Amino acid sequence: MGSIELALFQKVRKFSRLAVVVAILASLVFAQVIESSDNTWQVVIAVIALAVGIPHGALDHLVTLPKSSTIKMASFIAVYIAVAIIAVIALLTWNVAGFIFVVAMSAVHFGIGDAAFISEMDRRSFHSKKFPRFSYAAAGGALPVVIPLVSDKSSAALERVNSSLINWHQGLNDELLLLTLGVFFFALLRLLQKRRISDAIDLSLLYLLALTAPPLVAFAVYFGCWHAMRHTARLTLVLPRSQKAFEDGRSSQAFLSAILPGLPALVGTFVVAGIVIAFRGGSVSDQFLWITLVIVWALTVPHMAVTARLDRKALS
Repeated sequence: MGSIELALFQKVRKFSRLAVVVAILASLVFAQVIESSDNTWQVVIAVIALAVGIPHGALDHLVTLPKSSTIKMASFIAVYIAVAIIAVIALLTWNVAGFIFVVAMSAVHFGIGDAAFISEMDRRSFHSKKFPRFSYAAAGGALPVVIPLVSDKSSAALERVNSSLINWHQGLNDELLLLTLGVFFFALLRLLQKRRISDAIDLSLLYLLALTAPPLVAFAVYFGCWHAMRHTARLTLVLPRSQKAFEDGRSSQAFLSAILPGLPALVGTFVVAGIVIAFRGGSVSDQFLWITLVIVWALTVPHMAVTARLDRKALS
């Protein structure tokens, strides 16, 4: 069954790469034909990409508590939601401090998740070479998070999201950029040294996305079309329905079985965003993206803790 699982992982990898290439090309084209002050297209792409990525964390309870009692499962879900609510309140109360925490947390979570995805591919490959997973994880997490947020274009994006975040880096943008580039080039050299060409291509694509796409587009496309898709592929390795589909030779059904149960989370996110906006007052158009991002970031807090065991197993 390992070969069909590997084939699915390879397809997901091709999809995530294609999505990033399309985002890079679209950004280059739109930059030439649309006024720089008009960032509506960025918001549209960001919302769509975020929507694609939101369901991937909705099955955490099935990964953490497989075949548990109803009471235990309900208790877990209640604690999970409570942690997310506390995180939402914290982010809305302490915008800058919460955002800095989110940046650091996201970089760690994304990097480890992507390294775990590649490690799972290695387990199913007969010709894998030694994988420098820690240097890859450091670069793979920092590139899509830090570079877009310290670039010259970040101010306009953060103004659209929440103007209080514009100077989140406290003037250390150049230092953060140099540190991230140093980590990237070190990881790239390590991958080339180990002849991990495919992984070097992945990091290079993430670098180009962060360098060329507007910050909103870069983060959202990475989150929805790269991180979420690769995490969903990993979920197929532990979900019983997906495993049954693999046994029947249906890799597409295995992947869908890890997506469809998470769709209610997408609806729930937008409903909660609407409730928060109504409670806070003000314009929906001005707050929708910010509140949606806050909810996504807040959900990442319990999601990261829950998936740590899955990540640790993949990287061991």
